[in-house]
Amino acid sequence: MNTTRVKEILSWYGSDNPGTLTNLARLLNHGKLAGTGRLVILPVDQGFEHGPARSFAVNPPGYDPRYHFELAIESGCNAYAAPLGFIEAAARDFAGDVPLILKINNHDVLLDEKDPLPALTSGVEDALRLGCAAIGFTIYPGSSERVIMYEQLREAAALAKKNGLAVVVWSYPRGSSLSKQGETAMDVCGYAAHIAAEMGAHIIKVKLPAAALEQEAARKVYEKEKVPIATLAERVKHVVQCTFNGRRIVIFSGGPASSDDTVFAEVTAIRQGGGFGSIIGRNSFQRKKEAALQFLGRIIDIYKS
Repeated sequence: MNTTRVKEILSWYGSDNPGTLTNLARLLNHGKLAGTGRLVILPVDQGFEHGPARSFAVNPPGYDPRYHFELAIESGCNAYAAPLGFIEAAARDFAGDVPLILKINNHDVLLDEKDPLPALTSGVEDALRLGCAAIGFTIYPGSSERVIMYEQLREAAALAKKNGLAVVVWSYPRGSSLSKQGETAMDVCGYAAHIAAEMGAHIIKVKLPAAALEQEAARKVYEKEKVPIATLAERVKHVVQCTFNGRRIVIFSGGPASSDDTVFAEVTAIRQGGGFGSIIGRNSFQRKKEAALQFLGRIIDIYKS
């Protein structure tokens, strides 16, 4: 049964059919955060995105797709997200045990591209066949190839919604027009989150924003209007504000491996800033399972508090 909070969140998506709302509710009502309106999702697309050795050599059980299903289930995550192969390899073994998000486009790093364009590696039909609750899609605002990604997302999102699936968008600014610092600048992150919302995403995944400002035109507005961005909690609050004043679900990536204290402090700031949760990959699955379960359990406890 949907809680008052889940019903409130579902009310923000009034144009969606009952099937899509049901799958969105599946994500919100699963795991240890069920019914709270918060989400912790395990994403394991790093084998494709960064390479298998870089992703799994530090914890060799991670080469096995079943390991990640087990980690998501045992830790009480809301959902598990991965590309086609990893989900196909174990979906039958764990059918119905955890909501799945099929990442339908992916990008490799075998070619050093300044303006990346992910490949479409699966589709809505695959997500339906595998019993997924949602599709996942990456866009790179700032890339010279961004228009292609926006058009591909429009088509995939329309088909997903028609078939009752939710849409999760990874919105990662990247491209030759942005500095490295600019990829996580406050103005750029807020802009990227807003673009994903405008593209019809139900759940938006962005990186944690830094206090830096990239675009001069934006800098003038932030300074003139005195937009508070000094603390991480304030910056999270502003990203949430940029996504229809909090009427879209925004979750934040865990990024590369870092110290536990750093991650827990970031999660606390996300909660304080009104963020909806975390999507934690390498920081969790690159640990031995017992340590990973403790780590994810602590994150979930912070969101519960």
